Formats: sequence, structure tokens, C-alpha cells
Amino acid sequence: MRKTSILAAGLSTLTVLAAMIAAPAQAGQHGRFVSVQGARGHGYVHSRDVSRQPGAIAVSRGTQTNSGRGVASNRSASWGEGAYQGGATRTFNNGASASRSTHVVDNHDGTVSYDHSRTGYDGATRSVSGTVNRP
Repeated sequence: MRKTSILAAGLSTLTVLAAMIAAPAQAGQHGRFVSVQGARGHGYVHSRDVSRQPGAIAVSRGTQTNSGRGVASNRSASWGEGAYQGGATRTFNNGASASRSTHVVDNHDGTVSYDHSRTGYDGATRSVSGTVNRP
């Protein structure tokens, strides 16, 4: 009996160490879908999809309860050639929505231009933009 528990502990440790030495992120797509159902009709479903390409990533998530509440969110980003663009949105079943967007560009003259905007659940949009010297 003792040999089995030592072997199990050794394999568990080996599994943890192997997980810590993860391979670099590769291009591709993967997702996950989870459904949890409990007593008296309580439960939820959750999904997540990730798409990676060189210089870009997109992530979509959604959660829906059996009682009709839910939220969906999307994030994406792309970069390369001295530019970055990213954004995110979140929308609830009741229609409330919020989003943000960021764009940064290297002007190749020692300055960087940026533009960021955010729209809250109240519908108000706040923006900031400008050009700064590169550190």
C-alpha cells in the first residue's frame, strides 16, 4: 500500500512540474463549454472560445443562468508594424452594454500617438487621445 501512495505522489509532482513548463502559445483556436445543473432548476451554462493568430487574439465568453440572467463578453487585440489595437465589449441580457477601445501607433519620429475611448453602461462615452514622446 505504501508503494502505491509514494508512486501516486511522485506522479502528481511530475504532472505539476510538467504543467509549469508550458509550451509557448501557438496559433489556433480552442474553447470550453460547461453546464452546471442543480436542484430545483438552478444552474447555468458557460462557454469560452479563444482564437490566436500571430499578432492577434480574440476571446469570447458567455454565461447564461436557467433563470434568464446572462452576460456575453468579447475581447480582441492585434499588434504589429509599430501599432496596437484592442478592445472589449460586455453585454447583459437586459441590454446594458459597455465597451472600450485602445489604439496606439509608433509614429517613427520618436513619438507615439494614442486614442482610448470607453462607453459605460449609462451610454456616456469618455475619450482621451494625444501624442507623447517615446521613452
